[in-house]
Amino acid sequence: MSQPPVTLQAVSPADTEFLLSVYSSTREPELALTDWSAEQKAQFCRMQFQAQDAHYRLHYPGAQFAVILIEAVPVGRLYVDRWPKEIRIMDITLLPDHRGLGIGTKLLHELKLEAAAAGKSLSIHVERDNPALHLYERLGFETIEEKTLHLLMAWQASDTLK
Repeated sequence: MSQPPVTLQAVSPADTEFLLSVYSSTREPELALTDWSAEQKAQFCRMQFQAQDAHYRLHYPGAQFAVILIEAVPVGRLYVDRWPKEIRIMDITLLPDHRGLGIGTKLLHELKLEAAAAGKSLSIHVERDNPALHLYERLGFETIEEKTLHLLMAWQASDTLK
């Protein structure tokens, strides 16, 4: 049985609550360690989501902000900026029920093909404890810069398409 097609749809204001839920899903493990109420966790996530969104829009004004769809059902987000020599993945996140099913791999492979065709590198910042770090390594991304909490990883267009 083949996998349903993955499509992208430009983010619109109507997607805000969905995108907040995607963002919140990434914070669940750390928030589970707090004694905050559900309302406090929701307020925290909304505030952090809004700050992240403002940061992305300020620092990546030409970026593509997309909702990831499977059979017209929103399952995640993909934010990408295309620079003269590099394609930067700003964010790729799937809802927990859709992780580990090959959706991220498919999207990353498509971005690698685009980068290779354009003679560009493909890069992403990754938190050191992000479980997706192993996916990026498996797909041929290498660490090119280390910060305290993040790694900058890149796949070079000259690399073998893995």
